[in-house]
Amino acid sequence: MDTSIKIRPEIALNAVESSQIEAIGHDPETNTLAIQFKSKSGPGSVYHYSNFGTEQFGAIKNAESIGSHFGKVIKPFPDVYPYEKIS
Repeated sequence: MDTSIKIRPEIALNAVESSQIEAIGHDPETNTLAIQFKSKSGPGSVYHYSNFGTEQFGAIKNAESIGSHFGKVIKPFPDVYPYEKIS
């Protein structure tokens, strides 16, 4: 029986200019990307994406369109970047 407890990192989120995404953050120790999506009523759900290194975070952070980058590079590959809804 596995009694280990998975502890999620607390990742600071920074607001970004995007029509789809409210804020992003990264934890280099666990290679975790945090994304807070927008909703019609304000900030929306937060998701953590695993296997996301510092270089990849730099690429999304500096992308011309963060939402488009997410939709092309991260979202289609849940086997590469497994995700979990945090809130």
